[in-house]
Amino acid sequence: MIGANELKRKMLISVEGEPYLVLEVFFASPSARGASTMVRAKVRNLLSNAVLEKSFKTAEKFNEPDVEKTKASFLYLESSTYHFMDETSYEQFSFPAGKISELLPYLKEGVILEALKYNGNVVSLELPPYVELKVTSTPPASSGGGNKQATLETGLEVRVPQYIQEGAVVRVNTETGEVGGRA
Repeated sequence: MIGANELKRKMLISVEGEPYLVLEVFFASPSARGASTMVRAKVRNLLSNAVLEKSFKTAEKFNEPDVEKTKASFLYLESSTYHFMDETSYEQFSFPAGKISELLPYLKEGVILEALKYNGNVVSLELPPYVELKVTSTPPASSGGGNKQATLETGLEVRVPQYIQEGAVVRVNTETGEVGGRA
């Protein structure tokens, strides 16, 4: 059992029998004497992909859902369906673009993700902390210093240092979308 006061980002909990991934946690101190501390959490339902904000009392407890994590690789895009392969069982599965829209700017063939399986079915995917993407267009370096705009192979637009040129491969933080330098 996990207490509400123990919640952390990326933790999996079961609320009313459904699996949730904790995205953010806020602790709200009571304003009146005798009131208990509240825990507000931004959570994503792994089955419906709905993001909700829920409030819990610190005394509340949660079960850990029966979610298995496994490695999966992105294979290819066909129309608006993304196809993946479980790296352990070699089974293939797919997701429509709408269900994984937040992952799309970071997906290219061969990227290894973490697949979350609930009752044997893949219900969600998590990106690695960083992905390496090729710069497809950026203006030449200027003498002004600072950063410049660049477009990456997936269509993601980012700010890069002046020395980065077209064709360079950069490390992109998948949580912030910021470039962490050359790969």
